[in-house]
Formats: sequence, structure tokens, C-alpha cells
Amino acid sequence: MTPSPRIIVSHPTGNTFVRAVIEELDSLGQLERFYTTIGIGKEANSLTRILASRRKYSIPDSRISRQWFPEACRLLPLGQGCQEQRRRRVDQSYESLDLKVAKALHRHPGFSLHAYEDGAAESFRIAKELGIRRSYEMPIAHWTTVRRLLAEEAERLPDWEPTLESTREPEHKLVRKETELYLADCITCPSEFVLRSIPKKVRAMKPCQVAPFGSPPSSSPAENASKRRSKGPLKLLFVGSMSQRKGLADLFEAMNQLNTKAITLTALGQPSMPMSFYRTHYARFEYIGPCSHKQVRRVMEKHDVLVLPSIVEGRALVQQEALSCGLPLLVTPNAGGEDLIEEGKTGFLIPIRQPQTLAERIEWFINHRAERHEMGQFCQEKARGNTWSTYAKKVVNFCLRKPEETHDD
Repeated sequence: MTPSPRIIVSHPTGNTFVRAVIEELDSLGQLERFYTTIGIGKEANSLTRILASRRKYSIPDSRISRQWFPEACRLLPLGQGCQEQRRRRVDQSYESLDLKVAKALHRHPGFSLHAYEDGAAESFRIAKELGIRRSYEMPIAHWTTVRRLLAEEAERLPDWEPTLESTREPEHKLVRKETELYLADCITCPSEFVLRSIPKKVRAMKPCQVAPFGSPPSSSPAENASKRRSKGPLKLLFVGSMSQRKGLADLFEAMNQLNTKAITLTALGQPSMPMSFYRTHYARFEYIGPCSHKQVRRVMEKHDVLVLPSIVEGRALVQQEALSCGLPLLVTPNAGGEDLIEEGKTGFLIPIRQPQTLAERIEWFINHRAERHEMGQFCQEKARGNTWSTYAKKVVNFCLRKPEETHDD
């Protein structure tokens, strides 16, 4: 009997999409090893549970290999420092885990390796030498697209430039990204926007696919309907880092153009600048700091529309979180959720850098308040169309295909 093919997965922080993949592999009996920084699985010993309780995985603890130190240093309050120092510590965490995986690959002959952007250069190099298949996942647009779009933003809105952290990535990190891309055997993206951003010569050389992220469970219809109001101001919600990468300056400009008490705006996320900076651009917004997913959902259920006029993303998960709560979307194609929009039913797509168009769409919602309940039902139905299981199966199947069986999706 031929043994089932097995996959090694590597990621420092075990994001939601990583968890979906390792859980799918575990359910199939095909997870060889999950390499991460800090985390615990099922049946972990007491000491491990104490040290890694912040990150729990529903896979056997025996399948997890940990790289504690760099990530622990990053998380210590005394190690926070300035933005540049924080970014460097994140990079160190990724690079250290990459080296650990590279050294361990000799113990995993014949398996496949699935890894993620910024954390695969050295492990992919060794994997290629060993004949190990290399599956690569790009959660955000290719760096050349990111850099071009954000450089244009820095010129268009220079006072917002300090919020554009990706414009200051060191050259050696960009070289790592290119190395990973060219060493990969196959590439998975979360959206068509990310897929289109990959250089044409790379897409011509190797198979690429889109595997949309999954949605969280929807709020119950009765609970959701009770929170939909037909009177009072239209409550807009922005969720994400408070930067122009997310299009916050354009949202503020649209609000200034409308200048009406018929709308309120809440911004939920991590500020990149002092709050006084944001208030000078638009004063009348409510601010909520970063909070848990459960708390974010509670906030969503008290609002009417999610607005995310992003300049560049991969596939902003907040879009599907909002849909699952019954909130229609006002988003750009660059937010990575074009497939989520049914015009006038689940929201509207708006071009990047067009506050006037954004203002017009916000006015549409003001004038169609009676349709909000029906739109909420459409939104939840759309969210249910994307499951984490479907996403994970697509990633796993793509990773395990023989090279001659893999084709462009």
C-alpha cells in the first residue's frame, strides 16, 4: 500500500489561513510537521501550555516544531522600540524560522514543503537541492506593485507618507521575496488582484492559482435583523491599520465632501500617527483601538456598511467578516474581494483614489435605507459561499499535484 503524501508547513505566527491548511492536512493524515515560533497543539505538556498559551492549534502537539527565542523577543514590551525596529524584529522572526526549517529538511526526504512570503528563501533553496516540492503562498500583492502604488500615494498625499511603511522595506528583503518566488514550484494567491500582480514572466514559468480565504460563521438572522436600523444616521465602519495603504485619507475626504450629520464614521485599528494627525483631516470620527475578533464582530453588528477604499492589499479578511455580520461593502478592487461584490446587493466596488465616487456610493446607502435588511441577508449568503475548508483543500491539492499535472487556474 502506497503511503499518503505528506506536507511540511512553515509559518511564524500561524495566521487564520495557515491554521486552515494545517487542520486540513491533519484531518487527512498528511501533516508531516508544522514549523512555527510559539504555539501549542492538542495534548501539550503543562510547561508548553504555560509558555505558549497565546497560540493554540487543534493539531497534535507532537506535529509542532517551535522556534521560541526571536518571536519571544519581538513580543516582549521592552523590545517594542520604533516602527523600524519592530519591522526588523518581525523579519528576524521569519528569517530565523526559515533557517531552522532549512536545516531540518534533511530529516524529511520525499515530502512537500508549503511556506509563505518572507519566510521561505533558505528553506526553498535547500528543498530544491533535496528534490522537495515547494509550494508558495503570497498573501499580499507582489512587492513591485506594492512599491509602485504606495510611491504614487506618497507623491499624491505627502503628509500621509509616514503611514506607508512598505515604502521603506530594505533591499535585501525584496531580494528574498524574489528568491522565494523563483524557487517555488507553484504559487497560491488569495485573490485575482494578487495573481495579476505577479510578473508575467513568473506566471509563464510556473503554475499559479487563486484560493480565496474562508469566511467566519454568520451571525444568526434574528440577531442580525434586530440590529438593522431604518432610522438615525448611517453608521459607516472602517477596520484596519489607520494608513493610506488602506485608503483612509480618501475616506476622510469623502466624509468632508458629504459634510452631513446623516452619517457617522467609526475607525477601528492601529494608528500609525498621533490621533491629532487624523483629527486634522477629519475630526468627527469615533476611534476604537485594536481588539479581539469577537469584539470586532460586536462592533460590526452595530454598524451599517464597511468601507475599505484600499490602495493595495492581498485579500482583506475584514471584508468577509463584515459580510458574515450582514454588512454590505464599499471596497476597491485592490482590497482583493472583487468576487464578493454583487452591485447593489452586497455593496459596490469603487476605483482607488476617487473620494468623489466613494461619497456618491455612501449617499446611495443613505437613500436606500429600506433595503438594508434584504442586503444583510444577501451579504450573509455571499459570505457562506467561501469556506475555510474549500480554501484549505485547494491549497493542499495544488501542493500535492505532480508537476506534469499542475496547470494555471
